[in-house]
Amino acid sequence: MTMIRPADATDWPAIWAILEPTIRAGETYGLDRAMDEAAARAYWLNPANDPFVFEQDGEILGTYYLRANQAGGGAHVCNCGFMTGQAAQGKGVARAMGRHALDHARARGFRAMQFNFVVATNTRAVTLWESLGFTTVGRLPGAFAHPTLGYVDALVMFQAL
Repeated sequence: MTMIRPADATDWPAIWAILEPTIRAGETYGLDRAMDEAAARAYWLNPANDPFVFEQDGEILGTYYLRANQAGGGAHVCNCGFMTGQAAQGKGVARAMGRHALDHARARGFRAMQFNFVVATNTRAVTLWESLGFTTVGRLPGAFAHPTLGYVDALVMFQAL
């Protein structure tokens, strides 16, 4: 059985098993590669976030969170963070979570979704978000320090809901 459901505290070990390799690799996410588990938990399960997990046959294969991108006058635009377990990459997990996030954002009354910092060399993510209707509205030259490629661009991607 496959489902996307709200994450809870008991999911943390499985979420950390997904987050840690991505954080340590430092190729696709603007998080400190030395971030410890406590800081990662505080970041991902922040009370301002609405975290979810993608679960298949009792195994958590991916996770995402959804939150307001800004406070006040920008609170109608949401932002998300997505990570898929390495063994599940290329199997539709991120696409399913992306669709779920768009539906959930609409249900919560958000008027748009914005990704503030998509690493341009993360072509799988860029292709996925474009296929789900996102447009690149900004390019930040050399904004991401990739561990092997050096300074690469980051994209701001947007979709009205």
